[in-house]
Amino acid sequence: MTATPSPSPDAAATAGAPRREGRGRVLLAAPRGYCAGVDRAVIAVEKALEQYGAPVYVRKEIVHNKYVVKTLEKKGAIFVEETEEVPEGSIVIFSAHGVAPVVHEEAASRKLATIDATCPLVTKVHKEAVRFAKDDYDILLIGHEGHEEVIGTSGEAPEHITLVDGPDDVKNVEVRDPEKVVWLSQTTLSVDETMETVDALKERYPKLISPPSDDICYATQNRQIAVKQVAADSDLVLVVGSKNSSNSVRLVEVALGAGAKDGHLVDNADEIDEAWLEGVSTVGISSGASVPDVLVEGVIDWLAERGFGDVEIVQPMEESITFSLPKELRRDLRAEAAAAVSGPDAPAS
Repeated sequence: MTATPSPSPDAAATAGAPRREGRGRVLLAAPRGYCAGVDRAVIAVEKALEQYGAPVYVRKEIVHNKYVVKTLEKKGAIFVEETEEVPEGSIVIFSAHGVAPVVHEEAASRKLATIDATCPLVTKVHKEAVRFAKDDYDILLIGHEGHEEVIGTSGEAPEHITLVDGPDDVKNVEVRDPEKVVWLSQTTLSVDETMETVDALKERYPKLISPPSDDICYATQNRQIAVKQVAADSDLVLVVGSKNSSNSVRLVEVALGAGAKDGHLVDNADEIDEAWLEGVSTVGISSGASVPDVLVEGVIDWLAERGFGDVEIVQPMEESITFSLPKELRRDLRAEAAAAVSGPDAPAS
């Protein structure tokens, strides 16, 4: 997937806004915030609550953002850590990060109705792992140990997958046959660090095969490209996102690597330390792929109150990708719509 430069959709919203003279300016990165996979997962929980009523159970956080999870809890979603916590016969939604096959088996044994909200780009990596394992390749999965996405992908072919947690971990890798090795990656990593790891792996295994298409998702790449441009002209970069959000953490690292003098990850404006603004004339803002824009707006308002009222949009590309809802939910929504059309009050054909 490639992105083409385009005028910012945010520009119209800010073009006519009053601008205050003050201490400095804000560079607002775009794209930022919700990606297509996160949007799909959050809507899936909301639609499930509308369709089936509360409670609807969700295994793990649907996406890694505290605000989103709390908002869905208020609507009737119950978040659990393990499948065994879901009462038999209930509805359970699997998070956007994906699950291993054993989790589907656990759900079936408890007679749970499942809705799989795994991001389609994560599903693509799962399918790649299955295919290469079937052909008896050693699979080197670049990712962070313990991350839910890595656990799910590893579960597809545990006998064939070795986790490589960054370039420093390459020296620990052992494979059965250097002629049959492939690398895959977690979708939310830093592009630069991932390619550094791949280069190190290729030094050890010159016949290393790359996946058919880039595993790092389009949204992760786009947000990193945008924050690099912002960071180059920023004294301070604020990334809105939760601490357990891998792609949000990476955005801070990318910003600092691209020239920002300082950078911090905050869940919301309440976590900003005013001391960070000392000597700062330009603040860059971005947000992780699981962050609703209302939290970014809160940061912009906080900065405006402190003299940073001049907001400029930095948008190197536009996103237009969308994903359809999980198939289980689409099926039941279609059935309900069909029943409504063919009900007792429907006109005779």
